[in-house]
Amino acid sequence: MALETDGLRRHNGDIDQNDTASSYTIGNEPPSSLPQDEKPIGFGRGLSIALSMWALIFLQASNMSGISTIQSTIATDLDAYDYAMWFTGVYLITSSSVAPLIGRLSTIFTPGLMILISSFFFSAGALVTSQSHTLSVFMFGRVLVGIGGGGIMTLALILVIQLTSKRRRGVWIGLTNAGFTIGMSTGAVVFGALLPVIGWRALFWMQAPLGLLGGLGVYASIPSFVMSSGAPLTPGDAEKTNLQKLKGIDYAGAITLTTTIVLLLYSLSAGRTGIHYIPLLSSFLTFSLFLLIESYYASDPIIPLHILRSRGILLSCLSQLGFMSARWSVLFYAPIFALAVHGASPALAGSILIPTNLGFGTGGLLVGWLHMTHTADHTSKGYWFPSLLSMSIFGLAIMAMGFVSNAYTPLSAYVAVIFVNGLATGAAVNYTMAHLLHLSHVREHFIVTGLLATFRGFAGSFGTAIGGGIFGRELRASLYKGFERLGWEEGMPRERMEKLVTVLVGSPARVHERGFLTVEERVVAVGGYENALRTLYLSAAVLCVVVLVVQAGTGWTAGGVSPEEEREIEEAIVEHDGRMEA
Repeated sequence: MALETDGLRRHNGDIDQNDTASSYTIGNEPPSSLPQDEKPIGFGRGLSIALSMWALIFLQASNMSGISTIQSTIATDLDAYDYAMWFTGVYLITSSSVAPLIGRLSTIFTPGLMILISSFFFSAGALVTSQSHTLSVFMFGRVLVGIGGGGIMTLALILVIQLTSKRRRGVWIGLTNAGFTIGMSTGAVVFGALLPVIGWRALFWMQAPLGLLGGLGVYASIPSFVMSSGAPLTPGDAEKTNLQKLKGIDYAGAITLTTTIVLLLYSLSAGRTGIHYIPLLSSFLTFSLFLLIESYYASDPIIPLHILRSRGILLSCLSQLGFMSARWSVLFYAPIFALAVHGASPALAGSILIPTNLGFGTGGLLVGWLHMTHTADHTSKGYWFPSLLSMSIFGLAIMAMGFVSNAYTPLSAYVAVIFVNGLATGAAVNYTMAHLLHLSHVREHFIVTGLLATFRGFAGSFGTAIGGGIFGRELRASLYKGFERLGWEEGMPRERMEKLVTVLVGSPARVHERGFLTVEERVVAVGGYENALRTLYLSAAVLCVVVLVVQAGTGWTAGGVSPEEEREIEEAIVEHDGRMEA
């Protein structure tokens, strides 16, 4: 049989809901030592897949963090100070929007082909971005990069589920997260260090050939027994051709969902007048249209509502939305803190992410190795309490950051706090994903994985846009208050005040630029950034309390379907496998 589709183990008529979708071992273990649901793919292939995916994940993650250290230069070149916060936001909105579509396409086409297509979009976007001379072209390039980046992260998780057994899954999820966090931390450092040497345009076009090579490496290395289309999600899917499945994708749902997210994030993002109410009301209308399409018209919904009706799955996704939104307040604003408050160079500001991302990778690997691999409690209940504990530590660290993000606290204390924050994040991300997979049926793991990637991607959008709204409004108010006081005392012209506020909000690197501010003005600017950071992190800490309550509500009851539905699915799978062998 070509694949033990959906990991459904046939034994005395029972189906093991906790097996992986299709488990194959990366390595060269002898077949006799492997569980029934695993097949070795060879050390060479496994190494090639791992290294190629790591390269793609590194590039994808570096585009998130690196932009924070070079946004000042881009904003100056493109005269786009008011839109600087959207340089990251538009990338994250796009990547999170395509994640459910990628998850759905992965049930139709081969994983290798999907990764190759994703790498092509990423590379094309990098070239367009590097050649842009206007804000609109730059944003279009970021959209293309976001399409490719969203596919890369979703497919990386799908490959982990497809190529590893449940016992090894935790370690490989940890390694995937480690690749992501290495890209997050070193990407900011590399961007900051190379910016004065080669310029920001070269930083983008250099990524194009690397992205294509990574996609080709994965495509060429995946073995033939994995290079088959997805198994049927329902009995009727077994009768459909790939073209019929492709035509049945919910494109209207994808468009209305993306429109909803863009309108919502824009309405809550930083702006001179605060919340934009017309886009906010419009987002509710488009969301209502999305629900109408998903409920009554979409034959193959982009986000299957029947899956979200599961309490555990819905609450898990919502908790990840809030949890990762809070995490993005650290990832995006830690380099800005170093730039604006401590006057660090772009390279040194980027290196401030190394401790927190080192903690992230360490936490994920330790959880995967010490707990998930060696414990016998591979149940939803076994992951429920550790998820809550790690999230609690994360929230306490976020709150502590509100008190150490200033010029007077020793930098060593700041580094210690963000390391603990990263450690708790890595553990929580690993535990919550394992918990979610146990709450869902194995037949739905591809869709649930894409759904989780969607909500985590939306979290990046929310964290930068909504967090940026909180940060930007507090920063703007603090700067105006401080500069108005200087105006009363020293006669600062209103025109200069307006110019300084606009530039400083969009370009934190200019706070310590020689000759740009007077000593008194610099004191006001640094104080404004300190106040804005404190407000941002304390707001994120409050959000963490809500997240903890939501995660606790997921429970530990595994998902499943009725015996009648299982028999129908089993018959469809047997028929599907028979056609694949033929």
